[in-house]
Amino acid sequence: MLSSPVDNLVFLQKLRFFFPDMGSFFSVAKNTNSDQSEWDRVSLNDTCKRQRMSPTFDEENPRLFPNLPDEVSIQIIARLPRICYFNVRMVSRKWKSTVTSSELYKVRKELGTTEEWLYLLVKLGENKLLWHAVDPRAGIWQRLPTMPNVVDEEESKKGSSSRLWMWNMVEGIRIAEVIRGFLGKRDAFDEMPFCGCAIGAVGGCLYVLGGFSKASTMRCVWRFDPMQNTWSKATSMSTGRAYCKTGILNNKLYVVGGVSQGPAGLIPLQSAEVFDPLTGTWSDVPSMPFSRAQVLPNAFLADMLKPIATGLTAYMGRLCVPQSLYSWPFFVDVGGEIYDPETNSWIEMPLGMGEGWPARQAGTKLSVVVDGELYAFDPSNTMDSGRIKVYDQGEDAWKVVIGKVPIYGSDDSESPYLLAGFHGKLHVITKDADNNIAVLQAELRSNLDSSPSSPSSTLSQSSLHEFVDPPAETDAVVWKIVASKCLGQAELVSCQVIDM
Repeated sequence: MLSSPVDNLVFLQKLRFFFPDMGSFFSVAKNTNSDQSEWDRVSLNDTCKRQRMSPTFDEENPRLFPNLPDEVSIQIIARLPRICYFNVRMVSRKWKSTVTSSELYKVRKELGTTEEWLYLLVKLGENKLLWHAVDPRAGIWQRLPTMPNVVDEEESKKGSSSRLWMWNMVEGIRIAEVIRGFLGKRDAFDEMPFCGCAIGAVGGCLYVLGGFSKASTMRCVWRFDPMQNTWSKATSMSTGRAYCKTGILNNKLYVVGGVSQGPAGLIPLQSAEVFDPLTGTWSDVPSMPFSRAQVLPNAFLADMLKPIATGLTAYMGRLCVPQSLYSWPFFVDVGGEIYDPETNSWIEMPLGMGEGWPARQAGTKLSVVVDGELYAFDPSNTMDSGRIKVYDQGEDAWKVVIGKVPIYGSDDSESPYLLAGFHGKLHVITKDADNNIAVLQAELRSNLDSSPSSPSSTLSQSSLHEFVDPPAETDAVVWKIVASKCLGQAELVSCQVIDM
């Protein structure tokens, strides 16, 4: 079994020796820098339109590799770096069918050759959303096909008569001003597709859920399949919602909270539902009780302060949902609640976990689980730094593990950072001093000597910057840029990790 990218590349060189005619199709694995700009300029759909496949190749060579059974050939292809598949699919129609088949990715999982890629959603200008796939090992960025600007006809008609307008565009962008939009601030809302949508990843696919269209909350769900490199419509949610929170538990996609449109404006939702990608169906989940919101001292406060879910993280086999009470422009943290799928019920979140959960803009909570540990970003009063905290379940307390995170936000970006966990490490996505979007990997000093070398940590000196963090409550930290790219004035929106 080839367990590392280096082993895979050595294997690839041997493969080119035995099949020299196909060497050009694998060249991307040998020199990724020369092809990077081409991948960024042209979507894969455009590449497929230009490719020239031999109509007689399959007839002359019915097998993937001459003189080899296809079962063996698939074992070989499954060991190639995934970035190679964008080229080998142009060998023939059969090769394209193979690298876009679920069978190949099942073999990759069995062999342990799956790769974690980062999928990053950014916003350009006022109304354009773009997805990028990032291969952290090779440092290559791929632009995904544009999300279809399509909604259900029935929902579109329903929203055409409404005059509710929003100031914000997508969850994570101008969150504070979203609440101001609740008061009726007018903006070019109808021009923004997927406004207020939620993002999730399960079963090897990306999902874009809900949002607004013509000021009406939507039930529609769109799915991106990396194998086919296409968007398709999935089963709609049972409830139209925007700015909801998503999480993955037991290979199912959970959606909680958000807002829906009522007769008098936007109404916070307590409902939840779950999507099973194997059956393509949605099921109801018990609504969040918002128990802390039920103990307000009088009816006036109960009417003024609206409960809202401000985050969602799958942790220790349960869904943790921090919550707040808001009345623009004020947010008050009120702990949170935890959903247990075993009992199909909600319980109150431990006091220290809920009240100490770090918050960013307008009370939203940014967190990620890496190797079973729950991390959260704690922003400082300035835009150029922050701290990483980890939740100590035994003491029911949040503790600082990284005293300073090199966050850049002096350009007035509304969402200057994101968190992600892949390759067993914590990553921060932000924009650097040169306006490049950078994926920073946190490496504890104590782990540096024991960590195996990999292509992701062997970068050119011009692109590698290290930030040494003074000791906080743990060892010092070295920050490494594992991927970086200039996307102009693009603003960070959301990110997901897919392993396949």
